[in-house]
Amino acid sequence: MVVYVINRQGKPLMPCSPRKARILLKQQKAKVVKRTPFTIQLFYGSRGYRQPVSLGVDAGTKHIGLSATTETRVLFEGDVQLRTDIPQLLATRLQFRRARRSRTTRYCKARFLNRKKSKGWLAPSVQHKVDSHLKVVQLVHRILPVTKITVEVAQFDTQLLKNPSIKGEEYQQGEQMGFWNVREYVLFRDKHTCQRCKGKKKDNILNVHHIESRKTGGDSPDNLITLCETCHNEIHQKGLEHTIKRKTQTLRDASQMTVMRWFIYNGLKERYPHIQLTYGYITKNTRITNGLGKSHEVDARCISGYPLAKPMDTVYHLKFVRKNNRQLHKATISKGGKRKSNKAERFVKGFQLFDKVLYEGQECFIFGRRSSGYFDIRKLDGTKIHASASYKKLTRIEYARTLLIERRKGDSSPTYATA
Repeated sequence: MVVYVINRQGKPLMPCSPRKARILLKQQKAKVVKRTPFTIQLFYGSRGYRQPVSLGVDAGTKHIGLSATTETRVLFEGDVQLRTDIPQLLATRLQFRRARRSRTTRYCKARFLNRKKSKGWLAPSVQHKVDSHLKVVQLVHRILPVTKITVEVAQFDTQLLKNPSIKGEEYQQGEQMGFWNVREYVLFRDKHTCQRCKGKKKDNILNVHHIESRKTGGDSPDNLITLCETCHNEIHQKGLEHTIKRKTQTLRDASQMTVMRWFIYNGLKERYPHIQLTYGYITKNTRITNGLGKSHEVDARCISGYPLAKPMDTVYHLKFVRKNNRQLHKATISKGGKRKSNKAERFVKGFQLFDKVLYEGQECFIFGRRSSGYFDIRKLDGTKIHASASYKKLTRIEYARTLLIERRKGDSSPTYATA
């Protein structure tokens, strides 16, 4: 473990050992400014000796790998988990707004056509991921004197992934060419036959069914299937949606990464001119050549340019969470037509959601609360510490924020692949 150091002006210096940090704190020459990762600020002027520090960023749509290294050792490594719940939340909000307009309440004019999208607009789920990349890179810059940033980006040909033999003008002649809409194409593809009973139930009314819900799967043809009305009703009434599986995996992550890559690069270049790009095949070759195992942190170490730098015995797991729950009322209406409030108190017994607490010597986070004072506490990876811990046994060590950080034990020796 190392202790990160910033000078009196807030500029990062090279990290020091825990022993030296204890001496500086005891002599009142420094103060603690951050607990995780542990950072101290000097009270006296110190320009400090700085080594070249290279930061490798393994960009992604669900995880980000970070590794800040010198030629000989790793100074910071972490795995960042991004939010994936934004599309579901937006779809739920859309349903609530549509339902509210149809109720016998004051008229609420539809507002979906009175907003102009600005230049460079991104979908909220994609924008969050771009902003998250910028935020975690800024976090490392605040504690380490980074001199070079290398970002791995990727571009995917989604049509080539679907059809490996595609070429030439076939790119302009997609599978839906000649059809008015997606529904017409799906019925034609399935030969106007129920794909569950194969027409044995002799129901002539056909429906187009979403294999995955529209919230998560979308309206792409791969997520749609033709069912007769009898089978369609049976599936929904008996809860048999899980019996039908998609034949191909969704290409959402590939599409998002293709869009995100230049927004990430240009956003970082505006702040940090010492940035360069690399690609996945180079990272893979470096990892295999040096016999390293596969993980987000190891990939980031290879991207940084020093794959054989000595790893730390401490790694960090970072997770983005939502700041507020904006849903005012519960979806289920109780007897009497009354809607129950969905907004909980911000503080329950002095604690709020996602506070980092100490419980019987273990650091964990509050994931659920009860008004009686008993909380659900877990690690960031979902490991349950206690499902109903009394608030009297908890000690808050960090207030909640949108980026949660957890320190984990790492391997201080390089991890080599066995095959």
